[in-house]
Amino acid sequence: MRNRAAFTLVELLVVIAIIGGLVGLLLPAVQSAREASRRSHCGNNLRQVGIAMHSHLDSRRRFPAGYLADTGAAGRDADTFDAPPGTGWGLAIAPWLEEAATESAYSAAQGVAAAANRAVVSRRLGTFLCPSATGPRDPFAALDSAGAAHASGATLGRSDYVANAGHEDPWDGPPRADWHGLANGPLFRNSRVRPADVTDGLSRTVFVGEHSQSLCQKTWAGVVPGAFSHPAPTFRMSAGPERAAALVLSHSGPAATEPGVIHAPNDPASHCDQMFSEHPAGANVLFGDGSARLVAAAVDRGIWAAACSIAGGETSPAP
Repeated sequence: MRNRAAFTLVELLVVIAIIGGLVGLLLPAVQSAREASRRSHCGNNLRQVGIAMHSHLDSRRRFPAGYLADTGAAGRDADTFDAPPGTGWGLAIAPWLEEAATESAYSAAQGVAAAANRAVVSRRLGTFLCPSATGPRDPFAALDSAGAAHASGATLGRSDYVANAGHEDPWDGPPRADWHGLANGPLFRNSRVRPADVTDGLSRTVFVGEHSQSLCQKTWAGVVPGAFSHPAPTFRMSAGPERAAALVLSHSGPAATEPGVIHAPNDPASHCDQMFSEHPAGANVLFGDGSARLVAAAVDRGIWAAACSIAGGETSPAP
């Protein structure tokens, strides 16, 4: 009889254990590399948005408004003075994001909530979606305060990015036709900000940042008067719905009614009108000079608030 060379059962188990250990060591590194790639992709999205905003500036001599509304219209929303057209900053810069056809198909005279614009404002635009975000990607129906479908029947394309309105949230206070003087960020309702207005410096002022759809619904298209942005079921214990402006805008705090409260990116309070990212290290943010940087969730709150105003006179460095 001849002896045949072969693995014993013990040897086989040892080899399997070694392979399993190596895989266990390798997987975190692979996942980390994938997340780094997704985070880089997200940052590149924001840089494209920054280029588009500066192209808008070159063409129109000002940055886009957070959104547009005829606040003096007879049919304005009684609680906020929101009114058509509701055109958002994302739709305003669409021509410089290779989406000229989207803008040309949109009827600004009828506005975001109009049935005639439904096919346009519900489009999925990849530039406004962060690859790390786990929230829904399909268009969403605009909702009322109770979470039911809004009377307009509007359906909106999603965005993982929101614009910075400054410290305050004018959409939650008594209705005001003019937000100038209260909204001290670069993009808010009917804003007309020029570089000269940003005396704190474009490289030190936040313009746009992340807000994952896993927390609340956001859109690139604009605002439906009377609609609300609602938190996902997993966040309903942390925060309630926010009025229509929060579909496209965020604020940092401190609010006038809550002195000292600052909503930095990824704040665990999980408000629908704050910036919120699913990157483990923090959130990507676009500054006024077109640069995109990662802001750590543990950023100093005072520095963050300083970076969210355009003319506060703060001497803090950019976060």
